[in-house]
Formats: sequence, structure tokens, C-alpha cells
Amino acid sequence: MNVRALGFAAVAACVAAASPLAAQAVSDSVAFIKAVREGDGGKATALLSKPGSTAASARDSGSGENALHIAVRRRDLPWVNFMAQSGVAMGVVDKTGDTPLGLAARLGYAEGARVLIARGAKIDGGNPRGETPLIIAVQNKRLDMVRMLVANGANPDKADSAAGYSARDYAKQDRRSAAILRLLEEKRAPAARPFPAKASPKPQ
Repeated sequence: MNVRALGFAAVAACVAAASPLAAQAVSDSVAFIKAVREGDGGKATALLSKPGSTAASARDSGSGENALHIAVRRRDLPWVNFMAQSGVAMGVVDKTGDTPLGLAARLGYAEGARVLIARGAKIDGGNPRGETPLIIAVQNKRLDMVRMLVANGANPDKADSAAGYSARDYAKQDRRSAAILRLLEEKRAPAARPFPAKASPKPQ
């Protein structure tokens, strides 16, 4: 067998060895998403605990949702906690462009959003259109969500990249958002006080 043939044989052997591993990873990902959707904690834990597991990064092939999206969508706080503790990514966007925190803002699920923020979700993280969770909450008139996000430091003046508007701008444009606008206006940074002018020395 010549050198070239040996090279091809080695590559073929590597591919043959890798293929079962890749197939197993895909199978585990599908099984993990299924376990999360069905609320099967034992199965989900077993898949996460497997040596070399990549289950935490699994996403639904149709919706693009990861395990946190799924838990948020069904407003399942124990599973939101479980998935956040298990290393499921906070910044992944589904096929509609929502991160788990953005989805919570859209749904008005303040309790779940609070957990995500406590676990490290970026409170001003934007989706592909640059919309922050606060912008999404304002657009969907989720007053309790707006209140919670602002209380946790969300920036009402961060603009999106689609229209260049901030959460405050969107609230001003919609007369039905008067209560939300009042809440945002209350959180304006106080104007800096000017330093008092130094007194001129009196002539001796």
C-alpha cells in the first residue's frame, strides 16, 4: 500500500470513528429537548451528566429554542432554575430572534426573568434587531415586567438597531403606554447640580 493509500485509509478510519460519536451527540440532543418538553427531570439530568455531554447546548431543530426557551414559554420556574444552573446558554436566540430573557419579556413572565437575570442573563442584551428585553416589554405593554427590569437596572434609553428607538421612545409614541412612560420617566437620572461659583476675594 502506497503513502497516499495509507493517508486515505487513516482519514476513512477517523471518519468512521467520529461518525458514531457525532450521531450519538445528535441523538442525545434530540432526547434532551424531548425530556425538557415533557418535564422529565430524571432523563434530562442523566443526559446532562453523561461524560462529554453537549446536551446543555441542544436546540429544537424546528423552533431554534433551547431548554431555557422551553421552560420560560411554559412559565415553569423550577425548570428555569434547573436549566440556568445546568449551563444552558442565556444568549441563544430562537428562530423569532428572542433570547430566553427576551421571550420572558414578551410573555410578561417577570418571575422567570428575575431568575434569568440573577443567573447572569444580560439585562440590556439585544436580539438581532437590537431590541432589549425592556424594549420588548414596552412594545408588548407588560407593565410588571417593565417595573422589574427597570428596578434591576435596565437602560430605558438604549436604542434598538432597527428603528433607532429606545424603550422610552416607544412608550412616548403609544398613548396606551402612559403608565409605562410614567414609570420610565421616574427613573431618569437626576440632573447634575452645578458647583457653586467661588466667591471673589474681597479687596483689602
